[in-house]
Amino acid sequence: MCRMPNSADIYDPGFVKQVFDRCSDRYIAFSSLCSFGFTERWRKQCVDAMPAPQATAIVGYDLMAGTGEVWPHLTARFPGIDAIVAVDISSGMHRRAMERLHSLRVDRIRFVEDDVLASQLPDQSADFIVSTFGLKTFNASQHAALACLIARTLKPGGVFSLIEASDPKGWWLRPLYRLHLTWLLPLIERLFLKGTQDFSMIGVYATNFGDASAFAEMLSREGLEVDYRRYFFGCATGVSGRKPEVE
Repeated sequence: MCRMPNSADIYDPGFVKQVFDRCSDRYIAFSSLCSFGFTERWRKQCVDAMPAPQATAIVGYDLMAGTGEVWPHLTARFPGIDAIVAVDISSGMHRRAMERLHSLRVDRIRFVEDDVLASQLPDQSADFIVSTFGLKTFNASQHAALACLIARTLKPGGVFSLIEASDPKGWWLRPLYRLHLTWLLPLIERLFLKGTQDFSMIGVYATNFGDASAFAEMLSREGLEVDYRRYFFGCATGVSGRKPEVE
């Protein structure tokens, strides 16, 4: 068993990379099974919540892209997308994403292995930005940096949508949901995956994250138009919106 890090260590980019490198081979099956299929539903809802880009030749970013599960939803809703640049810090996720690209024979998606917050994405270069289930791996100061990055890289009129598993405060079944995250996920990993607490960390990240309301406020302070949404009693929350046009 690995040493459980303190709360300050788990947001270090190097630690996050190692966690997702180790669990990348089983990540898709594990997340789908243990969320009872809700992760796939929420990805589609995230894309559906994004306002339509105004550009004709659409170029955008998939941040904390993982293995690219959101791409089919993006290309189905916006068949006119010219290019998607996917960014993720994990080498394991990168490898799985490349396998997905080869199987789909898609040539309009480019995957970049990099720390999103340290990447040199150009100013006003994106018609859209999407991210599914990557917010939880950032702390508050990193969320502020991400909000700044989104505002900086979106073109005027550009759109965004992000979603994350959240703590459903106020829901009467919240204790069962928390039990699922903090007890059931570690038990499944210990009994069936014989892992090193990597999947258990997903529950830790989600519990610490709370919900996307604070991130919505950060985006608003960056001058973006923001819509905050709750999904399935708050088990997931998301933000979507648009960067205002230049007057």
